[in-house]
Amino acid sequence: MIRASNDMASYAIPVATAPQAPQVAKAPKIPDDLLRSNLFLLKRLGDAVREWATPAFAAAGCDPYQNAVLILLEEGARDTQAEIADALDFDRSQLVGILDELEQQGLIERKRDPNDRRRHVVTMTPAGKRTLAKRRGIMEQIEEDFLAPLDAKSRAKLNDLLLKLAGHHDQRFTPS
Repeated sequence: MIRASNDMASYAIPVATAPQAPQVAKAPKIPDDLLRSNLFLLKRLGDAVREWATPAFAAAGCDPYQNAVLILLEEGARDTQAEIADALDFDRSQLVGILDELEQQGLIERKRDPNDRRRHVVTMTPAGKRTLAKRRGIMEQIEEDFLAPLDAKSRAKLNDLLLKLAGHHDQRFTPS
């Protein structure tokens, strides 16, 4: 029961306040010498993109290693397990596990090479082509989000520079 009073202090009016943002400790600044180091920046960006992309791929049921194999098969240039492993620089035993998973999902088929029974020929199934098209959209969105601060011209220049650098160290990175 509220009593009437001329004393305004006797009325307690609750005041809603905006919730306070949690206090996040500010990370110490990166030293300028490291900010000038392209190698340091490449390493940090590699770590950041892995942290950024891994949950997005997992949420979409994607695996970057599987996607690399599907993209390579779509190109059609390599069809044996050894050629796929060499092209992607995957350990051959690691590739077998990736191919097992893709085969279980119905995305690829492996058959003995009729000309050389020691080799397996790998082909993408129609389901693999559909899955790759869907995953390509996911990969493009992840890249779009990560590279959001860069305009199209800057992205193209970045890609040119990265290809030039990668191609200098590994001829497989030379565009066809």
